[in-house]
Amino acid sequence: MANSTLQLEDRATSLKQLPRVFYRTETVDGLNIFYREAGSKDAPAVVLLHGFPSSSHMYRNLIPILATKYHVIAPDYPGFGYSDAPAAGEFEYTFDHLAKIIERFLEQKEIEKYSVYIQDYGSPVGFRLAAAHPERVQAIISQNGNAYEEGLSAFWGEYLQPYWKDRNETTEAKMRGLLSLEATRMQYLTGVRNPEQVSPDAWQHDQALLDRAGNPEIQLDLFYDYRNNLPLYPAWHEYLRTKQPPVLLVWGKNDQIFIEPGARAFLRDRPDAELHLLDTGHFALEEDSETIGGLMLDFLKRKVK
Repeated sequence: MANSTLQLEDRATSLKQLPRVFYRTETVDGLNIFYREAGSKDAPAVVLLHGFPSSSHMYRNLIPILATKYHVIAPDYPGFGYSDAPAAGEFEYTFDHLAKIIERFLEQKEIEKYSVYIQDYGSPVGFRLAAAHPERVQAIISQNGNAYEEGLSAFWGEYLQPYWKDRNETTEAKMRGLLSLEATRMQYLTGVRNPEQVSPDAWQHDQALLDRAGNPEIQLDLFYDYRNNLPLYPAWHEYLRTKQPPVLLVWGKNDQIFIEPGARAFLRDRPDAELHLLDTGHFALEEDSETIGGLMLDFLKRKVK
């Protein structure tokens, strides 16, 4: 009995050492921006920028791993997660605007230097921040965060490009199909090793927020604005070549949206980028949060002082 008591006490002590995650809100330009935060504020900062159709919720497993060594902040963009979602006609839903909101959010939080994790939509937001203020970004971790045309799968030609060319009822109807529960579920399950390792809470959480009144119009505006990211690719490549930030690529190689050549393309502009192709899909953290967390801790320890 005494040994059992000691084992329970040891386990309790170990659990107390796990970083706690805090769920907070910051008012930015009149909007309530929800964010998750963990780790010592005296430690180097790591900012996690989420993709579509998710939110900071996608980082729920990664945050405690990183927070053992870093100050971790994961905000929700306007229109996503638990942040305010003003109607599409009352707010400019563009990637330029999202980046400005996140920039102001970080300034208000007094985050002057940080490493940035970019996934999906996090890439055009993160690269805007990095290109505008290269002195602030200490490292880039890209997990299926695309910045090259080689990374765009056939999906883009089938869905997005017709919509960009002519935004009308027909092309919009096809885009609305991407907001369905089945489409959200497939984003999480396509390309994974074992679907039983992917919690249905993930896509159900995302879908509940997508289904809010007015949210489809928000997402349609961002789908349409995505066309303005591609002309910025050359400037982002120039930033990588000239500013030479450390780059870690942890890429779900079975992603059907941002494909493996997009990961390898980074090596043209950052030949010393560290590339790890993971046997999983678009939301790689669902299966490989421990692997990605370990790679990040090692990388950041070596690259960020």
